[in-house]
Order: sequence, then structure tokens, then C-alpha cells
Amino acid sequence: MKPHSGLQAVLRYGLAAVWLANGLLCKVLHLVPRHEAIVARILGPTYAAPLTRLIGVAEIGMAIWVLSGRWLRLSVAAQILLVLSMNVLEFALAADLLLWQQLNIVFAALFALLLYYYGFVLSSSSQPTS
Repeated sequence: MKPHSGLQAVLRYGLAAVWLANGLLCKVLHLVPRHEAIVARILGPTYAAPLTRLIGVAEIGMAIWVLSGRWLRLSVAAQILLVLSMNVLEFALAADLLLWQQLNIVFAALFALLLYYYGFVLSSSSQPTS
């Protein structure tokens, strides 16, 4: 068994669960209407509902990609870019609609650091050395 393989598995499933919950529950099933309000604020109200669902489907796709374990570093880099850019936009344009308002950016940064640790630190330390 590789060192850190248990932690990597927990993080992989945990990260996938975050994307799945946000995509399926919050956006596709519309269980958290605040997400659509944020999309409406940033992209306009006309197509906020279908765009929110489309974003949710993309997040479900990200969950599947995370679970697959394929192209780990590319996946992690994409997740970091998405999380940070999305949260900077939300912070600038819709902070009042966010669950933790201005603190959301702090949690996004911590999530990005966790992603970096999972994809670049743990994956490097579990590679066999020559």
C-alpha cells in the first residue's frame, strides 16, 4: 500500500462530494435558490435558471472527473482556477448573497490550498522514488 493512499482516497471522495452536492443538490435540483440569485446578479436574470442548472451539470462532471482520478494535476489545477475565479467574481459582485459573505473568499482560499495539497503534494510523495 502506498504511503498516504488512505488520505488521498478520503480527499478524492470528499472533493467529489463537494462538487456533486453543489452541482446536483444546490443547482440542478434547486434546493438552494441563493445559487440562482448569485448567477442572476453576475450574468443577468434572463437566463439565470438554465445557466445555474448548466453550471450544476458541469459541477457534476467535475465530481466524475475527480472520482476517475485521471489527469490528477490537470483536474486539480482546473478546480483551483474555477474555485478562485468564481469566488473572486462572487466576492466582487454578490458578496451579500454568499453564505458567509466576505468570509467566503477565505474558505475558497483554504479549499484551493487543500486541492493543491491533494493534487501536488500528496501525489508527489506517493510516487515511487528511483
